[in-house]
Amino acid sequence: MVPTLILGSHALAALLFASLALWALRSEGDGSLPRKPLAAALAMTALWALAVAGIGENDLVTRIAQGARNLGWLAFMIVVQRRGGTERPPAAIGTVYGVVAVVILVKLALHATAVAAPEAATRAIEAAQLLGMMVAVAALVLVQALYNSVKPGRGSGLRPVVLAMAGMWLVDVNLLSVAYLTATWPASLAALRGLAMAMLALAIAAGLQRRGEWPMQISRTVAYQSLSLVAIGLYFALLALATTAIAAIGGANARLLQTAFVFGSTAAVLTLVSSTWLRAWIKVKLAKHFFRHRYDYRAEWMRFTETLGEPEDSAPLDQRIVKALADLTDSPAGVLLVPDDKAVAVGATWNVDRDALPSDLGTDWLQERVDPALILELDAPGGEHAAAPSIRAWDQAWVVVPLAHHKRLAGVILLGRPPLPRALDWEDFDLLKAAGRQLASYIAEERAQAALAEAQRFDEFNRRFAFIMHDIKNLVSQLTLVARNAERHADNPAFRADMVATLHDSAGRMNDMLARLSQHHGARGDAPVATPLVPLVRRIAKARRAQHRVDIAAAGDPLAIVEPALLETLLNHLIQNAIEASAANDPVTIEVNAVQGEARIDVIDRGCGMSAAFVREKLFKPFVSSKPGGFGLGAFEAQKLAAEMGGRIEVDSTEGKGTRFSVVLRAAGSTPHQIGQAA
Repeated sequence: MVPTLILGSHALAALLFASLALWALRSEGDGSLPRKPLAAALAMTALWALAVAGIGENDLVTRIAQGARNLGWLAFMIVVQRRGGTERPPAAIGTVYGVVAVVILVKLALHATAVAAPEAATRAIEAAQLLGMMVAVAALVLVQALYNSVKPGRGSGLRPVVLAMAGMWLVDVNLLSVAYLTATWPASLAALRGLAMAMLALAIAAGLQRRGEWPMQISRTVAYQSLSLVAIGLYFALLALATTAIAAIGGANARLLQTAFVFGSTAAVLTLVSSTWLRAWIKVKLAKHFFRHRYDYRAEWMRFTETLGEPEDSAPLDQRIVKALADLTDSPAGVLLVPDDKAVAVGATWNVDRDALPSDLGTDWLQERVDPALILELDAPGGEHAAAPSIRAWDQAWVVVPLAHHKRLAGVILLGRPPLPRALDWEDFDLLKAAGRQLASYIAEERAQAALAEAQRFDEFNRRFAFIMHDIKNLVSQLTLVARNAERHADNPAFRADMVATLHDSAGRMNDMLARLSQHHGARGDAPVATPLVPLVRRIAKARRAQHRVDIAAAGDPLAIVEPALLETLLNHLIQNAIEASAANDPVTIEVNAVQGEARIDVIDRGCGMSAAFVREKLFKPFVSSKPGGFGLGAFEAQKLAAEMGGRIEVDSTEGKGTRFSVVLRAAGSTPHQIGQAA
């Protein structure tokens, strides 16, 4: 049953692949796929399937047909790589293709040896199976690189073919693995392989129906991984061959010698791989000989920006700037030199003991001697003479990178010598220049933010000082009026009492101003409490009697949720403005009442009034005043204080008739009695 299934399934697969080969040749002109290489690979696959069905799996002709099939598909993949926009695939990928082709030929040689020398057939077939698995795994890696290099939506015809190739080699891996582990050929799995190949032929047919070109983008990471996989595969293949040879010549001590060889070789490989110098050497050689460019710019820039964007609690920005630049060239350490007067001085360091640095590092290097566009390589001929002696005194100094921002020097980064010293080329200089400009912008932005924060602190101080000056101006005006009225009413005992009360109030307000000026932030008054408004208004009016006539009119005794100190300051601002706007004989009136759950205090004058435009656009703006010499801060601070207590200020003013300022507060209750006018 199984032999019949193997025959039928592989014959069907041979028929389908042969038909696909003819189809690919006939549709040569549509340009969607490289048709001739594809037709050749399909034809080789058809011949292999036909050989399996006709003469059996273990015949040498079938093995040769399988090798030709694998080489045909590898050739097709190389052509696809070249059609992706480059004349040839990168050297790393090309090397992998070459190694895989050589392994295929070695595998065929082993099968030929098994036929020619029956006494060595068993070991030759085992080695050939190992190499076959290695070929299949390496081919899968190449297929993955090819699949990832096709951008979505542009290679719709290629993707089904690539997936079919992956399926073909995945079947080979499984079949060879089972055969190697069980030491027998799994005939049932071989029958299923024939059915799988027939299904893969249908997938390739779907790809042939699609059209369109595709751009290729070879991943440097995949290239490194492919080389690593080939190296690992070669290591295991050599290990298998060496242990087989030891078993043949080792005699009774063969097992001990095999164990010692495996552990010794593994320890040696791990020691070499862990060497920082060796890894750096391999990276430099691969970048120099296998790739057109030294750097994978996308990966380097992603790492560069991630280092700069780390949270502030991980490391200061200056230190992250040094690390980001050092990582580009594999430098193990770095120092940031910042402009200091006319020279440069040590700023942040990364992986450097500050005590190990020369004490005068950079102090003898004047800023005008630093060319912001010139990167100095100290190990290059003449480079050691371009930098200051203190720079050269640091034994690790390797490269000096100026950080230029708008043609001005924002700093200088001195990089330490990497584990494998090398000369810089044009790519290094271009990358370091671009990174230096980016880092200079970060430094300039941080300095601008620091300057802005300092300016904001000064602005806050100036704002509070302006309020103090405004209050001092009001006190001076109040005391001037008291002194002027004292000349006429000094003999009046009531006036003298009011004058003393005014002086006490002025002294208290000046002490409050001194306290506010000494604090870093605006002072808060008492906690908001339910406060009777009429007694508070009476106290303020009494303090103003020596300055101007203030009348009080109240409907009940409303309670408001306020901070008494803040409310008193607010009312003093409004009353002072009303007094200054009123004629000497026109009283200022304060009305207190409660309306619909709100407490209101109205400050009314009969002065010159204000236009609606001024009230709407300028009244509550700081440093804008309608009075000659006014600071324009009284109404602004009054509105700010009202908002802090959860209230608001409403204004009703008419030019030539006067103004009403209404302070609306949160009411807490009232008591029902009337208070009349008070002079």
